[in-house]
Amino acid sequence: MFPLQQQPHMEDSADPLVTVQQMQFWLDKAVAWGQAQTVETQRDTCQHLSRLRDFTQQLLKHINSMASTTETMKRLPLIGQFLGRLCWIPSVTADASSRSLLLQCLWGLFSEHPGSAVERKANQWIRTVLCQLVTEEDAKVEPLIRQMGVAPKDYHLGVLRKRLALLQQNFEKNCNCLADKNQRCPHDDSLAVSESCIPLVTCQEAAPLINTLLQRPASCISAALSEDFLDALNSAHSRQSLLLEEQGIISLWYHNLPSLEEAVLRLLESVLANNESSPQKLEQLLEQALLPKACAQHCSMFLVVNDIFRSHHGVFEAWFLLVQCVHWVQLTAQLLVTSETQDCGPLLWLFTFYYHPTNRGHHRASQLGHAKEALDHLRALFSPLNPPLPVGSLQSVMTLLSPAQQQQQQSLSTLLIINLLVNFAVFSRQSLIGSAEVLQMVVDQSGLLNEAARVLVSLELSLNRGRHLSSDTNRVQLRVQKLQHTLTHMNVTEQHC
Repeated sequence: MFPLQQQPHMEDSADPLVTVQQMQFWLDKAVAWGQAQTVETQRDTCQHLSRLRDFTQQLLKHINSMASTTETMKRLPLIGQFLGRLCWIPSVTADASSRSLLLQCLWGLFSEHPGSAVERKANQWIRTVLCQLVTEEDAKVEPLIRQMGVAPKDYHLGVLRKRLALLQQNFEKNCNCLADKNQRCPHDDSLAVSESCIPLVTCQEAAPLINTLLQRPASCISAALSEDFLDALNSAHSRQSLLLEEQGIISLWYHNLPSLEEAVLRLLESVLANNESSPQKLEQLLEQALLPKACAQHCSMFLVVNDIFRSHHGVFEAWFLLVQCVHWVQLTAQLLVTSETQDCGPLLWLFTFYYHPTNRGHHRASQLGHAKEALDHLRALFSPLNPPLPVGSLQSVMTLLSPAQQQQQQSLSTLLIINLLVNFAVFSRQSLIGSAEVLQMVVDQSGLLNEAARVLVSLELSLNRGRHLSSDTNRVQLRVQKLQHTLTHMNVTEQHC
């Protein structure tokens, strides 16, 4: 296999990254995998593929830490034989990550300026192996490929696609569960097929077969999928090296609890990392996460997600429900600006909780006080009686929006105040000219033009969906359009300044 194999020198075997004993273990595995192509060896290969990748990654670090190929060979005399045998194991070279690591290891052993006969011979061998790996063709079909004028890569890709399509066709034909979810599958080939797909999880040609496997009902004992297969799918999907259909992602969560837990935690991290996210952004995050849709389809998944949110002290459980129904928050804002002052307590609590779900106790009470203060000052600014503009209320609102105020621990979210501001401008009985003037002054002095524009867009969408309480739809829509024109004009003016 490898012409440079040397006898082990035990005095040089100690290494913090890779040991001779580890190398011997994996070499024995490679020998066994290459000598017999049986179901057992294929299963063993697939089950060890993830650990093999980890070991190859460590081996690559070891190679890169050595001063020369000669030193690497001295410390790990079996490395050439090990890498050489891996090159001819289809289950290893078919996996994109394993193949990439293998090629990097070979290239790491290549000496740009060989300083000995050993390194020159190593370079010659590495060139041969790399060339064969990239352009390998079956001698029996090579003349036919040449005669047809087909590129070798296209030919082999076509063979792979046809093989996968045939496997999927036979798989679906032998499985009645895809047509009738309540019927138990009479076949038990799911485990073997899923194990054989482990090296192909990053191969897009295998995606249809993988999606078919995932959609087999978990209630069927015969339809059990390999845990190694599910773990490989979850790892590839997390690295964004595998594109699954929407239903395939949900099915992966259904079959594999760790993948569901990771999805929920990623959503929480996204939310916590974007404290100033707009309602539209939060709604978009939920839609992209697919968790509400998955929970609606599978009661068991809803219970798992619910338990995870409960583990965060119950706060996110209620917040999760509220964000799914974000139009409730929009209606709350509308009611706050159109209701009488004494009726706003519960509505203000709900509105504040949406923007500050993690705060409790005196923090919650303090923010409710700030929210009530902002509401009162905004109500004065948008009074329908058209009095002189209350400068004190304007200054108070600007203070709440100031950077100095926002740096305080118990500060009120700027998005909360801007949301109330825009809702007052849209739904108040103040003249449109007066409302536009107040809106323009606040967003101009606070620098929150884009935030106000996003709230207006959200309101427009809500109006188009019929999610509003106004009986005068035409009037409200006209005000939204005029206010949008005002903000657009401000944006254009800023860009020309």
